Amino acid sequence: MPSPLSYKSAGVDIDAGNAFVEAIKPFVKSTFNSNVIGGIGSFAGAFALPTGYKEPVLLGATDGVGTKLKLAIDGKRFDTVGIDLVAMCVNDLICNFATPLFFLDYYATGKLRLEDATDVVKGIAQGCLEAKASLIGGETAEMPGMYQGEDFDLAGFAVGIAERNEIDPTQRVKEGDILIALPSSGIHSNGYSLVRKLFFETLKMDFDTMIEGQKLIDILLTPTRIYVKEFLTLKPYINALAHITGGGITENIPRVFPEGLGAVVDKSNLRSLPIFDLMRPHVEEMELYRTFNMGIGMVLVVPAQNVDTVLAQSDGYVIGQMKAGIKGVQIVE
Repeated sequence: MPSPLSYKSAGVDIDAGNAFVEAIKPFVKSTFNSNVIGGIGSFAGAFALPTGYKEPVLLGATDGVGTKLKLAIDGKRFDTVGIDLVAMCVNDLICNFATPLFFLDYYATGKLRLEDATDVVKGIAQGCLEAKASLIGGETAEMPGMYQGEDFDLAGFAVGIAERNEIDPTQRVKEGDILIALPSSGIHSNGYSLVRKLFFETLKMDFDTMIEGQKLIDILLTPTRIYVKEFLTLKPYINALAHITGGGITENIPRVFPEGLGAVVDKSNLRSLPIFDLMRPHVEEMELYRTFNMGIGMVLVVPAQNVDTVLAQSDGYVIGQMKAGIKGVQIVE
């Protein structure tokens, strides 16, 4: 008679999962603030609503890291993709003037590798600290029938709070407002299917290829910049923010435009990064601007009288202006 089956024989190790929870506890707890109720290990995370809001509205955002994960897996570098995960969610929240409150993650893999998974969650905790959000829960799923080899996937969920009358930026943006770009830290977390095809298939580069003194893998795994601190500082002086993700500046900035207004962007003012300059000879220009952030991670829409204040309190720079009678974004030479 064959030996009795166990969950472990089917590829799922409950003991490894329990060890993982113990390993990540100190990193998770480091993100807690006074609004977190309870600890780790309950069925749901609890968070007390902050006071001081007149008409508080909760906003939620969810995202992943995409095929940037494949580079992390192949490069065996797991310390940054957790920051990416948080960034992609909270950077969307602040575009509706929401202050991040808490974050949850979902980690799915074929076989749980304790050290790798712990590095991922350490990155998530670091991202939460940068975003001033508490990591109040998560789920780890070990699914050997779904994921092969060392593959895993990540999803993140962020909740923030805002005043009801602030969540719609189209009500504030006006003709004559100035567009100010906040630089990106790199490619962030969009377009990596094209990135991988270009650098590793077309150009035959490898992880150790040096570009301006940096290894290619280090450049490609640079974590997405988190803009929460800038938002909280600049909120009184701006009318809107646009997170520049997939679709680039041409498709993301119009999401904050009211009817009848568009923007003119001066191409000569745009500050690219070396990694994008390296792509230019191999990818059509329009495709570059539709796929990548091209060095701009967030665009602020600022009343003209507040421009000097915003520039003095950030690393931003002027790229354009809101104008009537224009549809979308016009990039002019």
